[in-house]
Amino acid sequence: MKQLLIETESFSLTNQQINESFKKNNGRLIVTGVLQRAEAQNQNGRVYPKQVLQREVKKYKNREIKENRAYGELDHPDSSVVELKNTSHIVRDVWWNGNDVMGKVEILKTPAGNIIKELLKAGCTVGISSRGMGSIKEIKNGVVMVEDDFDLVCWDFVSNPSTHGAFMRPLSESVNKNTIKSYKKINNIIRDIICEIDGVCSLK
Repeated sequence: MKQLLIETESFSLTNQQINESFKKNNGRLIVTGVLQRAEAQNQNGRVYPKQVLQREVKKYKNREIKENRAYGELDHPDSSVVELKNTSHIVRDVWWNGNDVMGKVEILKTPAGNIIKELLKAGCTVGISSRGMGSIKEIKNGVVMVEDDFDLVCWDFVSNPSTHGAFMRPLSESVNKNTIKSYKKINNIIRDIICEIDGVCSLK
């Protein structure tokens, strides 16, 4: 039986890369990175066959990307439908580099997109995570293979992914710094954005 399948990769940028993107793309933030990986066991114990991902990436490129509707959300909903009210970005292109699915992603000037932009500008790392529907089959000792009925829905940006090691983190801080300060900084950024949008700040 099909179930919702979610996989996450870490995603980060330097301020220099962000500023270069603004200059080259007329004020738009367009970034590239690894979206997903085939033929390798991920932190969820799943393996995606390359032929399955190749089929889905090709469909996604020829349908959603070609029709300018390859939207993604900020955080994963428990749904196979992309909600426009939560849209934060749009995927402009996808291609293969070995077993890695690479992507070109534009961060939109929506409320959710502005949150991602400010987090990246602050030096935070977020996860970029695929969302799809499919069946899985155990092949050995907790390792499962994603089956041929997998349907890719989209790639989302997430702040609290299930994948180990894909949590947000400041790039400028060493592993010995207090991570509580980092999360307070992130929360302050989100609060300021919400205050600016609403015009009145009720968060403290």
